[in-house]
Amino acid sequence: MDDNQKFRTEYAARINRVIDYIERNIDQKLTLDDLARIAAFSPFHFHRIFATFTGETLNRYINRLRLQKAASMLISTPDKPITDIALDMGFSASSSFARAFSDYYGMSASDWRSGGWKSNIGKMESNCREDMSSPWKDVEVEIDYKSFRAGKQLWRFKMKENKINVEVRTIEKFEVAYIRHVGPYAGDAELFRSLFEKLARWAAPRGLLSRPDTMFLSIYHDDPNICDEDSLRTSICVRIHPDDKVDGEIGRMEIPAGQYAFAHFELDPSEYGDAWGAVMGGWLPKSGFQCDDRPTMEWYMNDPESHPEKKHVVEIVIPVKPL
Repeated sequence: MDDNQKFRTEYAARINRVIDYIERNIDQKLTLDDLARIAAFSPFHFHRIFATFTGETLNRYINRLRLQKAASMLISTPDKPITDIALDMGFSASSSFARAFSDYYGMSASDWRSGGWKSNIGKMESNCREDMSSPWKDVEVEIDYKSFRAGKQLWRFKMKENKINVEVRTIEKFEVAYIRHVGPYAGDAELFRSLFEKLARWAAPRGLLSRPDTMFLSIYHDDPNICDEDSLRTSICVRIHPDDKVDGEIGRMEIPAGQYAFAHFELDPSEYGDAWGAVMGGWLPKSGFQCDDRPTMEWYMNDPESHPEKKHVVEIVIPVKPL
């Protein structure tokens, strides 16, 4: 790696630290001085560097993230007052939130909550899905509240030729090393392949791929139904231990403890979007749970090349809390 690439990698690592901090503290006061200190840049230079790497000014980035999280909360917590959501997302007053929300989404927060969000989702789905006649579209959910295994409740899905299980369980926190991608990703198998290969090239010499608990996963930080696809943030990750070191553009983050719904699938690459639809549109509304404010994930359980049908064995992981 030449010096120019080395310096750029160091800059990217510092910006990633700031982005991770913003996400963890989006409901707090975020100042230029504090964020510049995390990046180890002077405030004057940090503002320009951040805009160069992300394509947005710092204030615009923070406001966009707050608005998108607020938009998601308006849907997922319909009984929560809009003012409370605005304050929870770090807005100083409901009036400033109302103006910002209307400017960004073209409608008021109350109109969004009462159904206006559906037009936004329809637009996103038209961009992301090529084939709506998939085997998951006729999902029939059978909920058996008497079915327990080791104290864990199971949901069984019935489909024409496919069966999946959804299990809600509590996990402990753990750490991952990641490479981040910002931009569209739906249906782009080559993008994911290249990102995982890049991460594996970093992890293998460090002995991270030969451990019993080695696991690859993807973290989706933004809701594609709400966030513009050019701003979607995805982290491609490998599990690490607390004493493992990261460097350069490889960052580290903590996966929060808590309740998650795990939906097990065996998929062709083209079926990921429909599998997500089966969970979010089939299981979730009938489960007694709602999404929590933590990132969604995919946990990868096999090497597709070793599968007789080249299937991806994957668990779609949704953070949940009781409805």
